[in-house]
Amino acid sequence: MGKFLLRRSLGAIIVMWAVATLVFFMLRAVPGDPMLAMVFDTGDPAAADEMRRDFGLDQPVYVQYVKYFFQVMQGNLGTSIYGSRVPVSRIVAEAFPRTMSLALLSFLLAVVIAVPAGLISALKKHSAIDHGVTVVAFIGLSMPDFWLAILLIIVFAAQLQWLPAVGYVPLAQGFWPWFSHLILPTIAIGTPFAAVIARMIRSSMLEVLKSDFMRVSRSKGLLEKRLLIVHAFPNALIPVVTVMGIALALLMAGTVVVENVFAIKGLGRVLIQGILNRDYPVVQGAILVVSAIFVFSNLLVDALYTVIDPRIRYD
Repeated sequence: MGKFLLRRSLGAIIVMWAVATLVFFMLRAVPGDPMLAMVFDTGDPAAADEMRRDFGLDQPVYVQYVKYFFQVMQGNLGTSIYGSRVPVSRIVAEAFPRTMSLALLSFLLAVVIAVPAGLISALKKHSAIDHGVTVVAFIGLSMPDFWLAILLIIVFAAQLQWLPAVGYVPLAQGFWPWFSHLILPTIAIGTPFAAVIARMIRSSMLEVLKSDFMRVSRSKGLLEKRLLIVHAFPNALIPVVTVMGIALALLMAGTVVVENVFAIKGLGRVLIQGILNRDYPVVQGAILVVSAIFVFSNLLVDALYTVIDPRIRYD
């Protein structure tokens, strides 16, 4: 297991380097000059040339890349070229807790809804309950998260005035102010993921329930409750954990639309704002963090396989 984790960690570093390199050169291949865009109101080319020299954008691309590579190796993601020239690491550090809070709450809500719904749907196959869960799951899958977010704001924030509509409050300022600002976006984001996970649990459980070892276990007279909890559900978890890992990575990477609807400046919103501003360092830093989240989430899922199924041995 140790050798496997070491190999995967090295592979993850290579993947992140490849992503960072690809993003670096693709950004500079896009037509247009961010410095000219920033001085558009004044129309002063001399100011654009001076800013270009300040940020090293007047140098050849390969020189810029070498400097960027060594900066990243030292943990320096660069400085934003837009606005007050804030370090990218500070921008990401401010955005990440917001995205992480929203992602973890949304993931928890999705799991709490999906696990019992998927299990009940599988155990009551083709019953009224199964059909009801299936219909609700398809509604959740087909419902745009931004539409649900707007609907929640209209009902619970504007009309009932139970919860705040927009914004984010750090946990340090109190649990309820932090939690109350995340309830509506959590529901908007977690509901579609709950539908995906519930459908996967149902499908996986149905495959396990009709397997040979389940028939043998029933023939031995094992209690149905023990049969389902001890034997069926753990064996159905492998594909479910894969989907959960992808869902958690997507949530941690930031849900751009919902973050914009609720005015939460998380990773997704930072990335989109950086793209609109043609802020190279911000885009490069945000995508590097997002790629790290995806790579190491997949690594965590692979490690969990050995915990769920002792028969899996990577070494």
